[in-house]
Amino acid sequence: MSWFESFILGLVQGLTEFLPISSSAHLRLTAVFAGWHDPGAAFTAITQIGTEAAVLIYFRKDIVRIVSSWFRSLTDKEMRGDHDAQMGWLVIVGSIPIGVLGVTLKDQINGPFRDLRLIAVTLIVMGIVLGIADRLAARDETGGKHRAIKERKSLKDLSVKDGLIFGFCQAMALVPGVSRSGATISGGLLMGYTREAAARYSFLLAIPAVLASGAYELKDAGEGHVSWGPTIFATFIAFAVGYAVIAWFMKFITTKSFMPFVIYRVLLGIALFVLVGTDTVSPHAGESAG
Repeated sequence: MSWFESFILGLVQGLTEFLPISSSAHLRLTAVFAGWHDPGAAFTAITQIGTEAAVLIYFRKDIVRIVSSWFRSLTDKEMRGDHDAQMGWLVIVGSIPIGVLGVTLKDQINGPFRDLRLIAVTLIVMGIVLGIADRLAARDETGGKHRAIKERKSLKDLSVKDGLIFGFCQAMALVPGVSRSGATISGGLLMGYTREAAARYSFLLAIPAVLASGAYELKDAGEGHVSWGPTIFATFIAFAVGYAVIAWFMKFITTKSFMPFVIYRVLLGIALFVLVGTDTVSPHAGESAG
């Protein structure tokens, strides 16, 4: 991998990680359309550490408060009813599904899940799911001619059951094309949470999963055509761009619909099907060289 490739892929990672369009799919597709080798799951997981560092800084006050309260709740019974302490436990609970499935499906993640046909399917299907969830949220928020405005749930309403459902939604992002934020936000909206609450928990929930995944994949960073230098460079690029994107996205979701992302996902999925179906692009393009 050249330094230019690592710069572009780091830029793509930073731009797409927090948007509901799948960063892993876009890293894969960027390499395919540029004629590069597939950067692989290890490169993707490690560069995601950069974007998660952006989350740590952006939500630093929330994270410090949650971690502090959680640790105090281990010895102070009165703290166990504190919302921040409970959030600490709920992040742990929600991280269980992706931890178990990530280890169990490692071979599939590095192989069959990177098939472009599967990516096309997940882009379209999860795009439609996001569209439905967004529409239901908008209906509750605005009401209608014969419908009153319905109050949606905040993070104070988050339960262990809902945390696990969020967790299983996040685990779906092990398949490129699903999108970690897209799946968890869709799940949250379908469960009745506000856009802001679903997005905030989605980003907090991703921290332990992404950091653990990146650390696990560190041993494979120097294998194949991807070396340490370009990988670290791409991670720094992803951090810088990712911080700007998350700040914009958190403001965007408070007043805007997810429909632009829905349309983009569906059109990209259809285009990918056409390219593969006409043999313009191989569904396994770049894999053998990786």
